[in-house]
Amino acid sequence: MQESNYCGSQGFQSELRRGDAEDPIPALLVLSDRHGNRVDLLAGLKGLDPDAFSRLIAVPFQRSTISVISREDFIAMKCFAGGPQDIADAEIAMRIGETAINVDLLRRITRRFGRSATDVLERLLTA
Repeated sequence: MQESNYCGSQGFQSELRRGDAEDPIPALLVLSDRHGNRVDLLAGLKGLDPDAFSRLIAVPFQRSTISVISREDFIAMKCFAGGPQDIADAEIAMRIGETAINVDLLRRITRRFGRSATDVLERLLTA
């Protein structure tokens, strides 16, 4: 089920997508603007490591701070999603960053998403 809304005064469009019982994402809120910028806010993810929230990173944003998922958790989630753009996002995330990736942690949290996610990660690590 999808619900769309346009927040004219703020210049954003929102779309709420609800998954069914088989969907690994129970709900997704998509925020976009007229410039083509887009943010996907996940309302849960089956297989997500419960410790992911202890690894959140504080990022300054417009005189405030937002919390984002760690690079290892992001890469694991992208390997799980497995689409061409997701894999490209994971590859980029693996190359950039101020700190080294904790490969042992990355492997452990990716295994929670199953064999196909683990296979994608191993291909990326050996590329």
